[in-house]
Amino acid sequence: MGFQFAETMAGTIEWANNPGERRPFHFDITAHAESTREHLATGRAKIRGVIHAPPLAESADAEGVITIRPLGQRVIRYELWFYGEDGHRYEVRGQKDIRWTSPFATFSRLPLEVTDESNQRVATCLTRFDMRRDWWSFLRSFRPA
Repeated sequence: MGFQFAETMAGTIEWANNPGERRPFHFDITAHAESTREHLATGRAKIRGVIHAPPLAESADAEGVITIRPLGQRVIRYELWFYGEDGHRYEVRGQKDIRWTSPFATFSRLPLEVTDESNQRVATCLTRFDMRRDWWSFLRSFRPA
């Protein structure tokens, strides 16, 4: 038996071709691990969701992998792929670097970068998990799968 949960990360995106201008950015994902045993061995789970990265992607389907290793490696890594409205494939990558001296700050802050098909950075993002608004729905989303 595995598990699943849902998460929203929201913040801003700054496109490389428009430095200094920040626009709203967020993604909503559901993580799904087929087997808890396998997840414990690898730390990985599949993720699917929607990315909002205007003007490139107003609401793009996304999929990828989350690696959850808060104890040994002290990271939670996100890798999401999506297609922009220009028809090209992009990847969003980032990780939460967990510090147990600041658990709320490090579990809720996620810097990201967006790269194009040739792995060139096209944007940077800073997102946060809104503890006040999303904590309860995040907890309620955990279930066996």
